[in-house]
Amino acid sequence: MKATQYEGNKTFSVIEKEMDPPAAGEVRIKVAYCGVCGTDVHIYHGAMDQRVKIPQSIGHEMSGEIDAVGEGVTGFSPGEKVVVRPLDNRAEKPSDKGYSHICKDLKFIGIDSPGAMQAYWNVPAFTLHKLPDTIDMKLAALVEPLAVACHDVRMGEVQAGETAVVLGGGPIGLLVAMVARAKGADVIISEINATRVALAEALGFTVVNPSQTDLVQFIEEKTDGALADVVFEVAGAQPALDVMTQVAGIRGRIVMVAIHGQPKNVDLFRFFWKELKLIGARVYEEEDYEESITMISRHELPFEKLITQTEPLRNVQKVFETIAANPAGMKYLLDCQS
Repeated sequence: MKATQYEGNKTFSVIEKEMDPPAAGEVRIKVAYCGVCGTDVHIYHGAMDQRVKIPQSIGHEMSGEIDAVGEGVTGFSPGEKVVVRPLDNRAEKPSDKGYSHICKDLKFIGIDSPGAMQAYWNVPAFTLHKLPDTIDMKLAALVEPLAVACHDVRMGEVQAGETAVVLGGGPIGLLVAMVARAKGADVIISEINATRVALAEALGFTVVNPSQTDLVQFIEEKTDGALADVVFEVAGAQPALDVMTQVAGIRGRIVMVAIHGQPKNVDLFRFFWKELKLIGARVYEEEDYEESITMISRHELPFEKLITQTEPLRNVQKVFETIAANPAGMKYLLDCQS
């Protein structure tokens, strides 16, 4: 079978390897598609070499079908369509208070262990979620990032009629916007990249380019001074941190979606002055995955417009080079059977 390997130094190889039988408690998945996540791009740039066991297959945004089941696996059969929730929480302790998705010793499959950028992939059966037979397998590869957005919106307690501001119109930002709008919120996206602005506008969103328009003034005028009920910081940049407390209204909620690896400046006075709440949101829980699967299965939202490009597995190096050269793209998929 074909498998990709991250070799370090911005390099991927494609190799032929034997298929391993699934161990006890595992299933072997015939991977259909695997999306490239922002984390995968960080790996490509060498930012996570301390975690990845080079050379290693990476990737976790996937769809596929069960090819074989290992000893002791029940409830799953070959031929069933599935996605993987790539969280290995077997080291959960009582001190984690039952929040297994953020347990202290959580391992992320596809980073801390081999991932889905290969034709067949062995994973623990407890990570699986079944898909409807009629689902589009390309769209099913978006279940994982959409589950992130479902979790973010749930943590933000978004209600119908509220104003939600999404800072950053990349793949996750746009998915957050789509989920928030589906909940009945009036969504405003802040984004500076012209290509992403155009896509968000084509999807019917109100979009502000803060390099051209005063975002705070725009939201003040649109909300008659009330500002935003909930703000999602998805950009991961200091300007977004600066403005998030300004666009949040009285008792507004700010959901921290972006990953900030180093301490950043935040205007804490505005938290005091307006009684704001700052909410951390990391990965997803089981219910977020199920909601994501349901949303994609209904074919009510244009998730297909987020797929920028699909390439065969053998072109993995080209895909990462393309993403590095064109950060305006949305979701790139690898066809793992082509």
